[in-house]
Amino acid sequence: MQGMKANRILSLRVIGGFLDGLTLSFDTGLTCIIGARGTGKSTILELIRYALDQLPRRDLSPTARRRIDNLIAGNLNGGRVELEVETTDGLRYIITRAVGEESLVLDNERNPTAIKLSTGGFFRAEIFSQNEVEGIADQKRFQLDLIDSFAPVAVHEYDWQIDEMRESIVSAARQTEPARLRLQTLQEELKQLPNLEEKLRALTAGGSDSAEEVNKAHEAKALRDREARAARVATEVMTRFRLSVEELTGRLKSELTGKFTKEMLAGANGPLMQQIVDNLKQASLHADEHLTSVVATVDASLAAQSGLQERLAEMQASQELAFREVIEKHKQFQEQSAERAKLDRRRNELIDAVRVGEEAKTEITRLEQKQAALMQKYSELRDARFKIRKDIADRLNRDLDPTIRVTLVQDGDNECYRELLEEHLKPMNMRHGVVAQKLVQMVPPAQLANFVRAADSNALMEHGDLNAEQAAKVIQAFNQPVRLAELESVSLRDQPTIELQDGSGYKDSSTLSTGQKCTTILPILLLDSINPLLIDQPEDNLDNRFIFQTVVSKILQARQTRQLVFITHNPNIPVLGDAGCVAVMESDGDHGRAARTGGVDACRDQIITLLEGGEEAFIKRGNRYSVGRK
Repeated sequence: MQGMKANRILSLRVIGGFLDGLTLSFDTGLTCIIGARGTGKSTILELIRYALDQLPRRDLSPTARRRIDNLIAGNLNGGRVELEVETTDGLRYIITRAVGEESLVLDNERNPTAIKLSTGGFFRAEIFSQNEVEGIADQKRFQLDLIDSFAPVAVHEYDWQIDEMRESIVSAARQTEPARLRLQTLQEELKQLPNLEEKLRALTAGGSDSAEEVNKAHEAKALRDREARAARVATEVMTRFRLSVEELTGRLKSELTGKFTKEMLAGANGPLMQQIVDNLKQASLHADEHLTSVVATVDASLAAQSGLQERLAEMQASQELAFREVIEKHKQFQEQSAERAKLDRRRNELIDAVRVGEEAKTEITRLEQKQAALMQKYSELRDARFKIRKDIADRLNRDLDPTIRVTLVQDGDNECYRELLEEHLKPMNMRHGVVAQKLVQMVPPAQLANFVRAADSNALMEHGDLNAEQAAKVIQAFNQPVRLAELESVSLRDQPTIELQDGSGYKDSSTLSTGQKCTTILPILLLDSINPLLIDQPEDNLDNRFIFQTVVSKILQARQTRQLVFITHNPNIPVLGDAGCVAVMESDGDHGRAARTGGVDACRDQIITLLEGGEEAFIKRGNRYSVGRK
């Protein structure tokens, strides 16, 4: 491989099932697996895919996933598969996986490691089952996966961050809902305040020294009510806090209890399990000590608070007696005094509601600012991921120009947007599919969110081609913080288009014939990469001229820098591609095995028999075509 650092599959070992006992070593360049049908060739590729946990996604390829799941279960038959691999840094690992279990990664000494294949950064191969190459040409999402395969670690990291950011955006919106509901209730209540203050002004005495004394007495009484209210609210806050801390005390110990059984502590890993248990016990013990200390601190404060409030009540009681003396002295104001005191108390309640409302507004503003910052970061992450993909598309165009052209539109796939719209419009008793389709085509998500937030039915009718009823129901369906956040952060996918040159123009790969689809996608797969490329019958639907002129030349070039493993029935691939290893599979119907492995020369007879139709057929074709004759 001319010293290039690349991921490599060194060997495959199968324990159990149809290929029980099979051990294959792979060339660093080109390995070809040949054999009659039913000898287990395709099973080898799918077992490698299974071990690497790179099965087709159920959401994108449910049929393909079921087919492979059934093939693995039927052919491995409760056994397991082992892969020995070498990473770009030259380290060797063994990946082993049994049916129904996750893959385990062992080091070169067969000791378990903490490496997980699901992280995507450890080891990856590009694996394509039979006819899967053609499927890439048909589906945009497969084409996006193909582009991502040229930078899987970077794209995977951005995918993870983008998903996390979107969840944070929706979570921030969800946190505003209680504050918004509280503020809405308070605003309704505060509508009483102007009328109440008007009544108080009407009851306020004026025009004499007696009236001034009465007014001051009522102001002092209202202040005492606010003092008592503030002290009472503070005590309630402290009490709720104490209960919250007390509820946490003992919870960690309770939730950990029963997680570790006597059998675990007595088993082969008992000493280590005991250390785990002891560590958790210490953590729960120290946590409870701290929580108990907090409760004690709050209890001490509450006890002191109780005494202080008693003193306040005593002082206010004396002041209340003085207030009554003032009112009794000025009998002309006595009749309206009780009503005025009642209105003052209600006014104090509303003043307190103003404070709570301001706190709710502050909390909403804080969360909205947080959400805006998250949205900015979300946009930046998506732009950075698109740049990676765009750079890959530019590289593909440079390498494949002018035969193949790749374009990429950021956020061009709006399927997720449509699904979100249909989900929330469906309960609105309308033709939700029709409305969703119009909005997808005519109103971007951010613009729709703005229309909804402003309750702008006219703009929605104009831009979305909706009638008044439809516009009103769309606003009703999405006019809440969480749904608006979902709308603004909907995961629009970047959309690729892969085209094949046809005369002076280009045709989208999805519109091509089966052979042309493979002609379009296969050269992309054969470009330089650090990852091994495994394809089941890459020659499917291709004519031999294209295989000889294009595929073989690409193989000869690609094998210098990356590992290739092909299952094939075409002799041009192993012979003209100069396979470093040919594995010849055979079967007795119950089990498959490698009858012979070696270079092209070592497997000459099997290649002629299996791929050329036998020596006699090969010679007759040469004579018939007069190959080499003048």
